[in-house]
Amino acid sequence: MKRKILATALTLTLGLSGLTTAALPQTTEAANLDDQLNNVKEKQSSNQEELEQKESELADVKAEQEDVRAEIEQLNKEVAETDEKISVKEKEIKDTNAEIDQLKEEISALEDRIAERDKLLKDRIRSMQQNGGGTVDYMEVLLGATDFGDLVERVLALNTIADQDKKILEEHKADKQAVEEKKAQVEDKLASLEENKAELEDLKKELDSKKAQKDKLMKSLEEEEGDLHNHMMDLNETAELLAAQEKAVKQEIKRAEEAARKAEEERKAAAKAAKEKAEAEAQAKKEAAASSSKSSSSNSSSSSNSAPAPTPEPATAPSSNATFIKPAAGPITSGLGRRWGTFHAGIDIAQGGQNPVSAAADGTVLRSYHSDSYGNVVFLTHSINGQMYTTVYAHMQNRAVSTGQSVSQGTYLGTMGNTGHSTGQHLHFEIHKGSWNSSKSNAVDPMNYIR
Repeated sequence: MKRKILATALTLTLGLSGLTTAALPQTTEAANLDDQLNNVKEKQSSNQEELEQKESELADVKAEQEDVRAEIEQLNKEVAETDEKISVKEKEIKDTNAEIDQLKEEISALEDRIAERDKLLKDRIRSMQQNGGGTVDYMEVLLGATDFGDLVERVLALNTIADQDKKILEEHKADKQAVEEKKAQVEDKLASLEENKAELEDLKKELDSKKAQKDKLMKSLEEEEGDLHNHMMDLNETAELLAAQEKAVKQEIKRAEEAARKAEEERKAAAKAAKEKAEAEAQAKKEAAASSSKSSSSNSSSSSNSAPAPTPEPATAPSSNATFIKPAAGPITSGLGRRWGTFHAGIDIAQGGQNPVSAAADGTVLRSYHSDSYGNVVFLTHSINGQMYTTVYAHMQNRAVSTGQSVSQGTYLGTMGNTGHSTGQHLHFEIHKGSWNSSKSNAVDPMNYIR
């Protein structure tokens, strides 16, 4: 605003003094640069807002990552506990199987004893049947006694045999029952252990499935975090570029104001010199006329023939180079437009050897750095007839200028190279009408501007 007021005051002053406004275009240029500076600041504000938004999104993603990480840790703990329980059950099953093997040996021994008893009982029953039945046999034994003592002995012998038969039958029955009970117990225990193990394995599968889902979610969050980091890196790089753009535009404003001031001083000096020269010539003519005058008619004639002082011609204001030059020697190998499925925002100039790269116009180094994509690159900001331009010189072998430096048309910027995303030595050259942006929306065809 201060510069606009200054421009208005200067216009009024020049109008009142009757002088020409040769310096006005330079002042208007500064005003136009002011507008472009405000535009850069607006972009800085927008970029900062987007950066803060992405920082907030990143914080949310990190918080979600922490929650998922805690859930994964809990699931890992549960999986470990389940694995431990499965190991315990497997040991119990192993012990039970060993117990079953031992029981099988015991059952085999019992079955052998049962088989022996079966044979003994069958033999006794067969003997009793062969002797005509058990009652007759007993009677014959009793009646065959020779005396009372013999009878007592025979009765006791028969009781002993009966008791043994009863004992054999009871043991036989107990052994069979024991075998059946042990079989049932071990089978139930084994079935229970197998069931518990199956339940634990199902639980482990469920936990593994949940963990796989959480791992997948974590991977997705990590990818999202990576994307946000990359976006924020782009935004931070854009912020740095916009900050450099602001400085460069301010420097171009200073350059325009300095040019306007210098032009005004030169115009005033030229006008003063012309006026002094005209006055001196008029005075010389007047003195010459006065010394040669012999009479009043001659004085009158001399007076009538004297010419008024000529109006001084205004000095032409110097201007910066109004066109761009080709920044490097060599043929144009690729132009502006679609290429390989993407937008090629400039032209490529290719030539072998040590080929110097020069500034296409007067300007300020917006940025000089090494980019992953551009390689060694220099950005220049130019103000030409009130319009701001940005030029880009990419893939250079080296950089000979630094950020913030003022350069003139033809200044050596570096040597053509093959750095960054490049295939073969060449210079990638861009012209943007206005400021540079990542979408390259301000890119114009350099072929329409260079001479």
